[in-house]
Amino acid sequence: MKGILSFAPSFVFGVALSLTSVNVSASTDFLKGQLLSGSEYADLVALAKEKNPPKNGKQYVFGFANLQRNIAFGVKVEQGIEKNANKAGVALVIADNRLDGPTALKNAQSFARRNVDYAIEFQTDINFGPAVMKPFNQKSIGVTAIDIPMKGATFFGANNPKSGFMGGTFLAQAAVAEWGEDKVNKGYLVVGGLAQSGAVVGMRTGGQIAGFQAKLPSFNEDNIIIIDTKNTLQESFNQMKNVLGRIPKDAVVMGIAINDQSALGMLRAVQQAQREDQSLFVGMGADELEPLVSEDRFVASVGYFPERYGNYLVPIALMSLAGLEIPESVLVNHVMVTKNNICEFYYEHKCRDGKGMQLELDTAKLSAHLDSLRSDPNLKGFESLVPAQP
Repeated sequence: MKGILSFAPSFVFGVALSLTSVNVSASTDFLKGQLLSGSEYADLVALAKEKNPPKNGKQYVFGFANLQRNIAFGVKVEQGIEKNANKAGVALVIADNRLDGPTALKNAQSFARRNVDYAIEFQTDINFGPAVMKPFNQKSIGVTAIDIPMKGATFFGANNPKSGFMGGTFLAQAAVAEWGEDKVNKGYLVVGGLAQSGAVVGMRTGGQIAGFQAKLPSFNEDNIIIIDTKNTLQESFNQMKNVLGRIPKDAVVMGIAINDQSALGMLRAVQQAQREDQSLFVGMGADELEPLVSEDRFVASVGYFPERYGNYLVPIALMSLAGLEIPESVLVNHVMVTKNNICEFYYEHKCRDGKGMQLELDTAKLSAHLDSLRSDPNLKGFESLVPAQP
């Protein structure tokens, strides 16, 4: 495996993808971002069976351990994987990691005992990565890791530094448009991070701050507050509630977080404190669509398109079984989803009238931010997750 592949949902950009590979044509055919047809999947399964026949002699069995099965992002990822597995004739064994490292380890051990043909892991605790990989390595089971890298697994997921930079920039733009630069520079930025996921996901949080500062270089760093959301709405609510006591009531509050749920938890705390009119929030994921449409202070979210993850994850697994060379990292190509353009991506929702605010990305500052990450000792071994181009 080598290189990085960035993908864009083809319904957004209308472009096919390519791989740095010894078999470019086959790889391009199987990684376009749309749901493959039955005949396309039949071709890919046939290639895989020539190289690595199903262990049960009948059909492939994939294990999928979801991040958490009752949150919107996890639900959409799971549904996409199920749709693709059904299309490919692959049996799917599903487990719930429950945002918990020990549970993820038990699920990995269970998959290994069942001797699945391939595993797709969505687990949040970076410290459990080696332990989770061990049973798979012992059985020579290939693995794709979603969002949280694990050594020896193909990485699929967020372009953390860029998506964070985009979200932070948009939040700063929206705040200046709402209140003016002078008032914003006297305000507070609250960033909801996720400490347990380590330095790689930390690039998302760092990118959010860097993007915000790129637009507002005079913003007081003492007014940037980072909280640990634990990846949940409730914990984000609790942490934000505590933070609000430290923020003067006449100051504006700008919030951004690791995902939509955490951003919404922070917003709910502000609403409870009756400070909603003096706040703005940007989410990450664009999986909580109803609040994005209805909540005035939830102005945008960086699109991750989790419902399309399966269109990549199942082909990647089959390509691996077929012996096709695949990239070490496959990164999402993100876009801003706002009240004014949501209907372009999610047709069941109406767009607000007008073009709305457009992201003004400073690519020079983003490039400088990416360069700084490449020399970060905390990211040693994860260099492939820092994109070469902004």
